Amino acid sequence: MSKVKVHAGICGFISNIKVNKTDGKNAKVKITSACGMIKDLSSEMTEINWIKSITREMADSEVYKITDKYITHAACPVPSAILKAVEVEFGLALPKDVTMKIEKD
Repeated sequence: MSKVKVHAGICGFISNIKVNKTDGKNAKVKITSACGMIKDLSSEMTEINWIKSITREMADSEVYKITDKYITHAACPVPSAILKAVEVEFGLALPKDVTMKIEKD
C-alpha cells in the first residue's frame, strides 16, 4: 500500500490517500478528508487504472477526468497526490516527498 498525506494550504484541509494495487493495472483508492469536494470525489474514485491515469495527457487522465466533476479549485494538490501514490504503488516512481514553498514579496 502507498500513502500520501496532503496539507492543501490555506484552506486548512488535510487529505489522506491510500492506494493498494489489486492487479497489474488496477488499484483500490481510499481518500479521506474534511473537505466536502474531496469527500464527494472519494465516493467515485474508489479504483484507478494506472495506464488510464499516468500514461495519458493531463486532460485525458482518468484521475483528472473524475476530479473535474467534483473539485472546483484548479490549484488543489490532491489530484496530483493521487497520481503520485499510484506511481509509487506500481513501482513507476520511488516514494519521495514533494514540496511547494509559497511566498509573496
